[in-house]
Amino acid sequence: MTFNFNMQAGKRRAKTTTMAEGEELIELRFRIYDGIDIAHGTYEASMTVSTLKQRIIAEWPQGKTVTPKSIHDLKLIHAGKVLENNKTLADSRITVGDLPLGVITMHVVVQPSKAKQKTGSSSSLS
Repeated sequence: MTFNFNMQAGKRRAKTTTMAEGEELIELRFRIYDGIDIAHGTYEASMTVSTLKQRIIAEWPQGKTVTPKSIHDLKLIHAGKVLENNKTLADSRITVGDLPLGVITMHVVVQPSKAKQKTGSSSSLS
Protein backbone atom coordinates (compact mmCIF):
# COMPACT_ATOMS: atom_id res chain seq x y z
CA MET A 1 0.00 0.00 0.00
CA THR A 2 1.40 3.42 -0.98
CA PHE A 3 0.53 6.77 0.54
CA ASN A 4 1.30 10.09 -1.11
CA PHE A 5 1.07 13.28 0.87
CA ASN A 6 1.10 16.79 -0.50
CA MET A 7 2.57 18.79 2.37
CA GLN A 8 1.85 22.14 0.71
CA ALA A 9 -1.83 21.27 0.45
CA GLY A 10 -1.91 20.59 4.20
CA LYS A 11 -0.67 24.09 5.05
CA ARG A 12 -2.63 27.29 5.00
CA ARG A 13 -1.91 30.84 6.02
CA ALA A 14 -2.24 31.48 9.72
CA LYS A 15 -5.67 32.54 10.89
CA THR A 16 -5.58 36.29 10.93
CA THR A 17 -8.00 39.00 11.85
CA THR A 18 -8.04 42.55 10.56
CA MET A 19 -7.99 45.69 12.68
CA ALA A 20 -10.01 48.77 11.75
CA GLU A 21 -6.94 50.31 10.03
CA GLY A 22 -6.46 47.16 7.93
CA GLU A 23 -3.57 45.68 9.95
CA GLU A 24 -3.60 41.87 10.10
CA LEU A 25 -3.29 40.17 13.48
CA ILE A 26 -1.93 36.70 14.22
CA GLU A 27 -2.63 34.80 17.45
CA LEU A 28 0.59 33.32 18.87
CA ARG A 29 1.88 31.61 21.99
CA PHE A 30 5.44 30.62 22.81
CA ARG A 31 6.55 27.35 24.40
CA ILE A 32 9.72 27.52 26.48
CA TYR A 33 12.14 24.72 27.43
CA ASP A 34 10.04 23.31 30.30
CA GLY A 35 6.80 23.11 28.30
CA ILE A 36 5.17 26.25 29.68
CA ASP A 37 3.45 28.60 27.22
CA ILE A 38 4.14 32.32 27.62
CA ALA A 39 3.21 35.62 25.92
CA HIS A 40 -0.04 34.26 24.46
CA GLY A 41 -1.62 37.07 22.52
CA THR A 42 -2.51 38.65 19.23
CA TYR A 43 0.36 40.22 17.30
CA GLU A 44 0.48 42.48 14.26
CA ALA A 45 1.72 40.73 11.10
CA SER A 46 4.00 43.73 10.49
CA MET A 47 5.83 43.19 13.82
CA THR A 48 9.49 42.23 13.43
CA VAL A 49 10.84 39.09 15.03
CA SER A 50 13.29 41.19 17.09
CA THR A 51 10.41 43.25 18.54
CA LEU A 52 8.55 40.02 19.30
CA LYS A 53 11.63 38.69 21.12
CA GLN A 54 11.79 41.86 23.23
CA ARG A 55 8.19 41.26 24.33
CA ILE A 56 8.96 37.61 25.17
CA ILE A 57 11.92 38.69 27.33
CA ALA A 58 9.72 41.24 29.11
CA GLU A 59 7.14 38.53 29.87
CA TRP A 60 9.66 35.79 30.78
CA PRO A 61 8.53 33.95 33.94
CA GLN A 62 10.40 34.84 37.14
CA GLY A 63 12.47 32.18 38.87
CA LYS A 64 13.45 30.15 35.79
CA THR A 65 16.96 28.70 35.85
CA VAL A 66 17.50 29.70 32.22
CA THR A 67 16.72 33.35 31.44
CA PRO A 68 17.53 35.25 28.25
CA LYS A 69 19.43 38.54 28.69
CA SER A 70 18.90 39.91 25.16
CA ILE A 71 17.12 39.11 21.91
CA HIS A 72 20.33 37.49 20.68
CA ASP A 73 19.95 34.82 23.38
CA LEU A 74 16.60 33.69 21.91
CA LYS A 75 15.73 31.64 18.87
CA LEU A 76 12.10 31.41 17.73
CA ILE A 77 11.29 28.25 15.82
CA HIS A 78 8.21 27.78 13.68
CA ALA A 79 7.63 24.79 11.38
CA GLY A 80 11.25 23.71 11.87
CA LYS A 81 12.72 27.05 10.82
CA VAL A 82 14.52 29.64 12.93
CA LEU A 83 12.94 33.06 12.39
CA GLU A 84 15.28 35.92 11.43
CA ASN A 85 15.32 39.04 13.63
CA ASN A 86 15.03 41.54 10.76
CA LYS A 87 11.95 39.93 9.18
CA THR A 88 8.32 40.58 10.03
CA LEU A 89 5.86 37.87 10.96
CA ALA A 90 4.28 38.29 7.51
CA ASP A 91 7.72 37.93 5.84
CA SER A 92 8.33 34.77 7.86
CA ARG A 93 5.28 33.15 6.20
CA ILE A 94 3.75 31.87 9.41
CA THR A 95 1.67 28.79 8.60
CA VAL A 96 -0.65 26.67 10.67
CA GLY A 97 -1.95 23.16 10.21
CA ASP A 98 -5.15 21.84 11.75
CA LEU A 99 -4.76 23.62 15.07
CA PRO A 100 -7.80 24.48 17.17
CA LEU A 101 -8.82 28.13 16.96
CA GLY A 102 -5.88 28.94 14.69
CA VAL A 103 -3.47 29.60 17.59
CA ILE A 104 0.13 29.17 16.48
CA THR A 105 2.66 27.76 18.94
CA MET A 106 6.29 28.73 18.40
CA HIS A 107 9.14 27.14 20.29
CA VAL A 108 11.61 29.34 22.13
CA VAL A 109 15.21 28.22 22.58
CA VAL A 110 17.50 30.13 24.93
CA GLN A 111 21.07 30.06 23.71
CA PRO A 112 23.62 32.46 25.24
CA SER A 113 25.41 34.63 22.69
CA LYS A 114 28.76 33.43 21.36
CA ALA A 115 30.59 36.43 22.84
CA LYS A 116 29.59 35.29 26.34
CA GLN A 117 30.65 31.71 25.61
CA LYS A 118 34.08 32.84 24.34
CA THR A 119 34.58 35.08 27.39
CA GLY A 120 33.67 32.24 29.73
CA SER A 121 35.91 29.69 27.99
CA SER A 122 38.94 32.01 27.84
CA SER A 123 38.75 32.78 31.56
CA SER A 124 38.65 29.08 32.42
CA LEU A 125 41.90 28.51 30.50
CA SER A 126 43.82 31.02 32.63
